[in-house]
Amino acid sequence: MTRTTSRPPLAVFDLDNTLSDTRHRQRFLDRRPRDWNAFFAAAPHDPPLAEGVALCLAAAAECEIVYLTGRPERCRADTVEWLAAQGLPAGALHMRRNDDRRPARVTKPELLRRLGRGREVRMLVDDDELVCDAAERAGFRVVRARWAESSEALQEAQEKEGRT
Repeated sequence: MTRTTSRPPLAVFDLDNTLSDTRHRQRFLDRRPRDWNAFFAAAPHDPPLAEGVALCLAAAAECEIVYLTGRPERCRADTVEWLAAQGLPAGALHMRRNDDRRPARVTKPELLRRLGRGREVRMLVDDDELVCDAAERAGFRVVRARWAESSEALQEAQEKEGRT
């Protein structure tokens, strides 16, 4: 959605499997019950995804960067530290409330609409196809992050369990 304002447009980036490679921790979701504490505790060790990082750095030349993740709020300190360690631009970090289990395809477009009030959202970069579809239906330009492997368990968790 395009808005006229003197402030720079926003470029909104997802984290998991967009900027960070979660493959090493997806094993915690392959078991029943899923070990969410271990999954999120391992996030600080995610390697960066070169394609996502490069796109974020390029977008920062014209846009204000915003990070939008399904990670729970309790992961904020680790996430802020990880972003800085990767040399990513400073930006607002929007995280899921610890008790929010709504699907990302609902929560992320909702936040994009809020961000887009009076401000241009230049693009959303996300790996979740359902989030991307919902954002496009809402009128946002989407870049689909198809450069990382995502497990079926992670995709199910994003959609059915509202966990990331």
